[in-house]
Amino acid sequence: MKKGFIALSPLGVFIILYLVTSIIAGDFYKVPITVAFMVSSIYAIIIHRGRPLKERIDTFSRGAASGQMMLMIWIFVLAGAFANSAKMMGSIDATVNLTLLCLPPQMLLAGLFVAACFISLSIGTSVGTIVALTPIAAGVAQQTGTDVAMMTAIVVGGSFFGDNLSFISDTTIIATSTQGCRLSDKFRVNSFIVAPAALVVCIIYILMGAEVHAPQQIGSVEWTKVIPYLAVLVTAIFGMNVMAVLTLGIILAGIIGMLTGSFDVFGWMKAMGDGIIGMGELIIITMMAGGMLELIKQQGGIDFIIERMTRHIHGKRGAELSIGTLVALVDVCTANNTVAIITVGGIAKQVGDRYGVDNKKAASILDTFSCFVQGLIPYGAQLLMAAGLAALNPAAIIPYLYYPFAIGIAAILSILFRYPRRYS
Repeated sequence: MKKGFIALSPLGVFIILYLVTSIIAGDFYKVPITVAFMVSSIYAIIIHRGRPLKERIDTFSRGAASGQMMLMIWIFVLAGAFANSAKMMGSIDATVNLTLLCLPPQMLLAGLFVAACFISLSIGTSVGTIVALTPIAAGVAQQTGTDVAMMTAIVVGGSFFGDNLSFISDTTIIATSTQGCRLSDKFRVNSFIVAPAALVVCIIYILMGAEVHAPQQIGSVEWTKVIPYLAVLVTAIFGMNVMAVLTLGIILAGIIGMLTGSFDVFGWMKAMGDGIIGMGELIIITMMAGGMLELIKQQGGIDFIIERMTRHIHGKRGAELSIGTLVALVDVCTANNTVAIITVGGIAKQVGDRYGVDNKKAASILDTFSCFVQGLIPYGAQLLMAAGLAALNPAAIIPYLYYPFAIGIAAILSILFRYPRRYS
C-alpha cells in the first residue's frame, strides 16, 4: 500500500505545486505549468528506487519520447504552423466574419457547441475538432467581447461529444472490443446517458447567448481566405488523418497568402516558424508529462489503483462504479483516454461478468468516464492544444468545461438510478 502511494505521489506533487498554489494565489499564471512538471518529474526520478540514476532517466526518456507522445508533438508542430500561417494571411479573420454573418449573436455559443459536436461525431476525434475550431472560436470571442476561455471551452466540450459517441472514435472501438459488444449497441446505450447532458448544455448556451452582442461592424468576407479552414473542416469530416489535414491547410494557406499578397514565400516561412515556436511550451509539457507518467507506471502506480479498486466490490451498482472510477483514475495517470480504456478494459470485463453488468453498459461507462476526466485534466492533449491555439493557460479553460462535467454527472446518475433500465 505504501509503495503504491509513493508511486502515485509525483501526481500529488504536480497538483499541489500547480493547481493548489495557483488557487491560493488566485492566479493560474503565477506558477508556470512547465516548472510544475519539471519539479514533479525530478521528484519522480528521485523516488524511483532500486535502479541506477541513468536507468531511471532512460525510463523517463522512453515515456517522454514514446510513439504516442511523438505523434502528439508532430500534431502540435503542424497545428502551430497552420494556425499562424492562416492567421497571418487573414484566414481566421475571414472565417470569423463569415461565422458572425451566418449566426445571430444569441446563437453563437450554441452554434459553436453544435458545430463541435457534429464535427467530432463525424471525424471521431476531439483533437482534430479542436484544431479546426479553436482559432475561429478565439476570433469570435475577440470580435464580440466574449471571454476567450469560455469560447475555447465550448469547442473542447463539444469535441468530446464525438470522441465519446462516434463509430470511428478509437475510444468507442476499444471499449466495445474489450467488452465484447457491437458498436451500434454501445452507441444506443451511450446516447441514453449523454444525450440529455448535451441537450441541457446546449440550452445553457442558448440562454447565455442572450448576453452576447454583435460587433458594431462586421468586416467583409474575403471568400478566398476562407478556403484553408473550409478545406480543413471538410477533409476532417471525411475522415482524413489529422496530420494530412493540417499539412493540406498549411499548403493552402501559403499558396493563397502569396496569391493575395498577404506575404511572400519568406513571410510564409516566418509565419510557420513563429507558429511552431509558439507551440514550444506545449511540446515541453507533453514530453515531461509522458516521462513522469511512465515512471509512475513502472513503479506500479496503475497496478496499485486497479488492485485497490477491485478489492471491495458488492453488487452490480458497485461493479459499475468501480469500472468508472478505475478508468477515470488510470486516465489521470496516463493523460490519454484511449490508453486508459486499453489498460483497464480486461479487468472491467472480468468485473462486469462476475457481477452481471451488461457489456454494453460497461463499454459506455468506460468510454464516458474516460472522456469526462480527459476533458478536465490540464495536461491532456486536448486542453494543451486548445490552450496553445487560443494563447491561454490550460487551467483557465477548466471552469467553463460544462459538457465534460455534465457527462460525468450523467454517467454517475445512470449508475445510481439504474438507467437506461433495459441495460441496467
